[in-house]
Amino acid sequence: MTTVVSSPPRTIRIGSRKSQLALVQTYWVQEQLKKSFPDITFEVHTMSTQGDKILDVALAKIGDKGLFTKELEVGMLNREIDFAVHSLKDLPTHLPEGLTLAAITERENPADALVVHEKHKDKQIDTLPAGAVIGTSSLRRLAQLRHHFPHFAFKDVRGNLITRLAKLDAGEYDALILAAAGLERLGMSDRIHQVIPKEISLHAVGQGALGIECRSDDSELLSLLKAIEHPQTRDRCLAERSFLRFLEGGCQVPIGVNTEISGENLTLTGIVASVDGQKLVKDTVTGIANNAEALGIELAELLRQQGAQEILSEIFAVIQRGS
Repeated sequence: MTTVVSSPPRTIRIGSRKSQLALVQTYWVQEQLKKSFPDITFEVHTMSTQGDKILDVALAKIGDKGLFTKELEVGMLNREIDFAVHSLKDLPTHLPEGLTLAAITERENPADALVVHEKHKDKQIDTLPAGAVIGTSSLRRLAQLRHHFPHFAFKDVRGNLITRLAKLDAGEYDALILAAAGLERLGMSDRIHQVIPKEISLHAVGQGALGIECRSDDSELLSLLKAIEHPQTRDRCLAERSFLRFLEGGCQVPIGVNTEISGENLTLTGIVASVDGQKLVKDTVTGIANNAEALGIELAELLRQQGAQEILSEIFAVIQRGS
């Protein structure tokens, strides 16, 4: 009689940044996978990325090629971890050879949010006084807000969410512009004073969604991760990432998007703006959601015809000079 020895259940190692928000997101993914696969052990391993370590320099001046993802990607390629959980907006559209975007989770509110100092609790974005100091580390937000509100003063703000809010409450800023999704995930929805209308600020590519990255040759894990993918969010984000990739933009350039799905149709709106807010091109395309990536390319080509590439070339030149 032949004895069959079954192999023990696999232990899967999840990579995460150490920030509070990153860990909340990663533990959520861990919990969803445990529900679907109770016999598998999912361990969380944390790492610090370059973006976590450099807090005294504006993000755009550091460069954005894997600013918050590279160390996790090296860990996957070295087989120290099996997959990584990212805020999708931080994940470059060109991934290292051997890695793939395995799943995209259901999106939280992708909009930007206005968070104000106590003294402005009766104000909205369009009623803040001239000269109000607005904190943001995003060129996308900066460009769009300058376009609509040239009378504001803008000041870079870095650090984790708690640090940024502490600086606001201490009076260093009159208001901050933050991702609504991050505040919601940390249980700080009460700090959202106003959700910024899309007519004023289109959100970042992938904002509000989590991107799960793993080795492209790990077929077993790729199959498991599909259990937490949200098809509509995937289509919306693939269209957005295709738009960004075709424009050769990065996380730290003034490119904003908005996507909506109605039935089988996906509508994608995008903007490209100069940092000073003086130049802004914007357009919209609609098509079948299953052709999400083609829609992204279609919109990118439309904006190129309207001068988007010239705007981006000027921005890249300034960033490369370190200005």
